[in-house]
Amino acid sequence: MPRLAWLIGPALVAGVAYLDPGNVASNMTAGARYGYLLVWVVVLGNVMAWLIQYLSAKLGIVTGRSLPETLGLRIRSKWGRRAYWLQAELVAMATDIAEVIGGAVALNLLFGVPLLWGGVITGTVSITLLLIQSRRGPRPFEFVIIGLLAIIAIGFSFGVFVAPPDGASVVAGLVPRFEGTDSVLLAASILGATIMPHAIYAHSALARDRFAPRPYPRSLSERGTSETKRPEASSDVGTGRFDSLRSLNDRDEDSLNDRGASAPEQTQPLSDRSAPDATLAELRGIPTRRLLRATKWDVSIAMLIAGTVNLCILLLAAANLAGVPGTDSLEGAYAALYAGLGPLVATLFAVGLLASGLASTSVGAYAGAEIMHGLLHIRVPLLARRLVTLIPALIILAIGFDPTVALVLSQVVLSFGIPFALVPLVALTANREVLGGFRNRVWTTIAGIAASVFLIALNGVLLFLVLTGA
Repeated sequence: MPRLAWLIGPALVAGVAYLDPGNVASNMTAGARYGYLLVWVVVLGNVMAWLIQYLSAKLGIVTGRSLPETLGLRIRSKWGRRAYWLQAELVAMATDIAEVIGGAVALNLLFGVPLLWGGVITGTVSITLLLIQSRRGPRPFEFVIIGLLAIIAIGFSFGVFVAPPDGASVVAGLVPRFEGTDSVLLAASILGATIMPHAIYAHSALARDRFAPRPYPRSLSERGTSETKRPEASSDVGTGRFDSLRSLNDRDEDSLNDRGASAPEQTQPLSDRSAPDATLAELRGIPTRRLLRATKWDVSIAMLIAGTVNLCILLLAAANLAGVPGTDSLEGAYAALYAGLGPLVATLFAVGLLASGLASTSVGAYAGAEIMHGLLHIRVPLLARRLVTLIPALIILAIGFDPTVALVLSQVVLSFGIPFALVPLVALTANREVLGGFRNRVWTTIAGIAASVFLIALNGVLLFLVLTGA
């Protein structure tokens, strides 16, 4: 049986999305403007994120398909798929704006690189990281991203130990409340940065690719020295999936598009099908239930890291930047940290911001490619797609738009994309036709519905307040 450590990784990569520059901007702004008021939003967001990311990973593991692939098969209308893809693509582009701008600001703070060139450098590095994933497979990509995750955690958390927050104020911040429209805007921004739609799409694909099986050899001579050797996760170029399973998925897509087959037949879990050589679990050499147990640990570790670091960012601003002019921007926060806590804290903060931009933009580009392939059944060359998605961020940097404002507003856009990812995820993972015996339990579905209702309601209130100017 494989060790638990071998099974951990996809959630840590997806968890980088919870520590992107948009999170930094939203949490720093919230702490600087309102002190400890929105601590409860960060905590609640990460509790909901645990459930959501686990459901996403479960869908990918049990079905062998990502969320976009599953929706691409179940949405039978061509225009329906295109409309769904359009909103998901806009969300992915909003994510890219936050991540590229964050990397550009960090390079400017550390080395004085002009923002536009900083954006170009960030995009170039993200392409390099994506090439590692496509050519070397999921595992090396995980190692690189997890290394950046460690840098992010150190960079953003160090200042809290140098200047600890007030414990009583932190506890008081756990009481849900708002103070005006702007605090609601920031709350939606924090939730949009915490529960990110592209992280939901990406995690299902990461879990699918990470645990993709290889076929058993057809004869003992092909098996090598051991007949019972366990198949390992594939590191093939592209999606990294087992070719025969990929062919099976492609036949399903053709059947749905060309013959209009019924959705339930096309979304039956691969683990329940008659796969070419054996069931999906047998091809992996790992029971599906064991993978799901390991995934709970994976998600728990990832969300604990992400939640702790996000909270540290808000607390650092609340304890040291509240009421200080100009600290609701990343540049102003860096200058205030430098003046108040010293160059070490400020430099580590900027290094963490740079690592955040580099890691998260790679995961975001991965999610965008998966969204397009799953919903439109189109694969665009990696370089071409990356260049196109860089354009909006580079335009914002070129015209001199306030980077921090752009970051916060991009997170609000993400918050409006949450229901389109979350509602289908909860519905699909509760459906016996999709997950079979691995479908959600009743209380899990209720919790997913409650999270969906809360997020949709908050966005509705935000929209009302903004439109009425209340």
